[in-house]
Parts: sequence; C-alpha cells; structure tokens
Amino acid sequence: MTALENAPAGHPIVVGGVSLGAHVAARWAAANPDRCAGLVLALPAWTGSPDGAPAALAAKASAQVVATRGLEAALAGTTGWLREELGRAWRGYGDLLVPHLEEAAESSAPTLEELRSLDVPVGILGCTDDPVHPIEVARQWAEALPRAVLVTTTLDAYPHALGRAVQAWRQAC
Repeated sequence: MTALENAPAGHPIVVGGVSLGAHVAARWAAANPDRCAGLVLALPAWTGSPDGAPAALAAKASAQVVATRGLEAALAGTTGWLREELGRAWRGYGDLLVPHLEEAAESSAPTLEELRSLDVPVGILGCTDDPVHPIEVARQWAEALPRAVLVTTTLDAYPHALGRAVQAWRQAC
C-alpha cells in the first residue's frame, strides 16, 4: 500500500494487482476515489473477512511449511508456470516471506459496499478452475462494481491472461 500512497497525486492513475494485490488495489481505490482512474484486478480471493477463504488457508499453510520445512518444500506441490511465479516472487521476500504470508491470510479484502462505491472502469480476470481463487468471488466483485467487465481464463492459460484483464478494463471505459 505504501507505493500507492506515495504515487504522484497530479492525476488519477490506473492500479491493479493479482490475488492479494487485487484486494490492496481495490481498497486503495475506495479510500482514494479522486486518485483512481481505473482498476485491473486478477484473481480476487475473497470479499471482506478472510475467514475460511481457500486462499487465506493456503497462505497460512504455506507460511507454516516455509517456516518448518523451507521454501522448496512449500513449492513442491506446484508445477509449471505457477511454480516459476511463486518461486520468483517468494524468493524476493527472503526472511520476510513467512510474516507476509501470515499477514496476507489475515487481511481484509474490500467489502461489497466498498466495491459498489467505485465508479471507475474495472477489468476483472477470474479463473474458472482455480480452487484457491474461486470464480464466484470474481463474479461477485464484477456484479458489485458499477463499471466492471469480467473475463475468465483457466489455470493452463493464465500466464497469458493478464492482457485480457487490461482489455476488459478498456471495454469498461
């Protein structure tokens, strides 16, 4: 959130993120409506409280495995592009990975009321076969956001799908 708070305030900006990053972007936009020109959101994981959300449970479990058995053990259950992405991203956190995963698992996502307040163009990408980021959450967000366009993908096609979220944002403009 610090990077968004420090973004130049001269003109509204389009912000976005994946999973927890989508939560952060949408919450920032709700708190700074005059600074946000639009949102590009991929794989929102839950709405409001994280209680019982698959992504929150996965983050807690991953934090525990990293803390007790190491990063490679946590990555062992992943393959292909997901393993590459998580490996790259998680290694970048270094010793702060476990506390960041634990914090992510406890953080609130925007509420439906916050989403309804966002009168900016929004492109949302949901994944139809991702049990950690249920498509129902992306649909719920798209229904709540007044100017949202939802596009979908599958886990196999995901690495090439973020451009579709940007195209959805352009459609919402």
